[in-house]
Amino acid sequence: MREALARRSYGTTLLRGVTGSGKTEVYLEAVAECLRQGRQALVLLPEIALSSEFLNRVEARFGARPGEWHSGITRSERRRLWQMAGRGEVQLVVGARSALFLPYRDLGLIVVDEEHDSSYKQDDGVFYSARDMSVLRASIAGAHVVLASATPSIETWVNAQSGKYERIDLRSRYGGAELPDMGAIDLRAQDLPSGRWISPSLAKAVDARLEKGEQSLLFLNRRGYAPVTVCRACGQQIGCDNCDARMVEHRFQNRLVCHQCGETKPIPQACPSCQVEGKLAAVGPGVERLAEEVAERFPNARMAVLSSDLFNSARALKEAIAEISNGQTDIIIGTQIVAKGHNFPRLTLVGVIDADLGLQGADMRAAERSFQLMRQVAGRAGREGGSAAGVALLQTHQPEHPVIRAILSGEDEDFWDAEAESRRGAGMPPFGRLAGIILSHPDQPVVEAFARELARRAEPLRAAGPSCSVPRPRRSRACAAVSACAC
Repeated sequence: MREALARRSYGTTLLRGVTGSGKTEVYLEAVAECLRQGRQALVLLPEIALSSEFLNRVEARFGARPGEWHSGITRSERRRLWQMAGRGEVQLVVGARSALFLPYRDLGLIVVDEEHDSSYKQDDGVFYSARDMSVLRASIAGAHVVLASATPSIETWVNAQSGKYERIDLRSRYGGAELPDMGAIDLRAQDLPSGRWISPSLAKAVDARLEKGEQSLLFLNRRGYAPVTVCRACGQQIGCDNCDARMVEHRFQNRLVCHQCGETKPIPQACPSCQVEGKLAAVGPGVERLAEEVAERFPNARMAVLSSDLFNSARALKEAIAEISNGQTDIIIGTQIVAKGHNFPRLTLVGVIDADLGLQGADMRAAERSFQLMRQVAGRAGREGGSAAGVALLQTHQPEHPVIRAILSGEDEDFWDAEAESRRGAGMPPFGRLAGIILSHPDQPVVEAFARELARRAEPLRAAGPSCSVPRPRRSRACAAVSACAC
């Protein structure tokens, strides 16, 4: 990497390393070389919650605190850093995706940490992917890009395989730490009572960690208490008033929340459809419901729930993560926020409550994202090495599913190659392009008729690309919008 930076020209490198292999240390060497050349460096992180630990590490290494750019800083701090970047008075900036647009005077290096993370994609206001925009900006500025990840995106993997990007692999963990042992718990063979989600096998593994004074992580990528609230009198599911999504019960807040449009309202006492009281029932688990089960099953354990909606500020989240790192928690319950680069020294067991969640659906990236998420969360276990070896257990009804088999086997490259080949055959990105078409009208039949007419005349769009895939339309009751896609 230092040699690549010495050329002072554009290039992109995929830094692929297993979790705990020392990717951060490697790209900080590249940062040090960039600073020695007198050029500016930018490190992008996917979450603000990761910034505190990282900033302390950078300050200890370089003797000065880097510039920070994210939504948690004040307007005056933003103005000051903007001016300093333009005058070349700050050499190293650490920030969220928007830090990419600061007016750097001489940008020599851009590091995109956890480059696969969906947080780098902005879907409102200006649409862009910070990962792709980093490559574009570096090509204009004559800078080098480092894309770091244990589970790179398919787009990055294909570019590295084709030779468009350089590639560096770190195949083992740093020092004496070993990768966690992976195993599946077949829920079809478990005696799991109704309304319970922690299998006897997983509970036994948690008990063993509690006896040793080690930490366990129970992972469920579903916020709130329950994803569906149904009336047992009429069968109606409570939906959002503004869109067609089901509302999620957040019992800690005593509210129903739509995770699609953000609409929220108090949990009703009576069914909005039939007006019968006392018949509303929560269906399915969220992390809040899982926390109830943990408190009942492990009453003497110290528990923490990490979910983005349970913290009012980034500072509160950082404090909770610090308490876990210091060993003040026995059992951690978390959503995908726990999978993003955290280092918990005493964590030796990861239990994925529902490994099947996310495997199905129309999203072409469903398999890729499930693979990345479970690989990343499993990588939190056993990072310190020694006698505390890590174990990751996946609860599943489909142990024979290709994604589950790929995770358990450790054949990551085979999975990416197979996924890339399936994309190629379907003409999907990165081998084809997708565009969204959104139609809005106050009258739903009018907009549906217009959408059908567009689809009937879509031959020019099909001719422009290798294929055209039109997913199930999404409708909004507020404006009767219909969206489709075309290659």
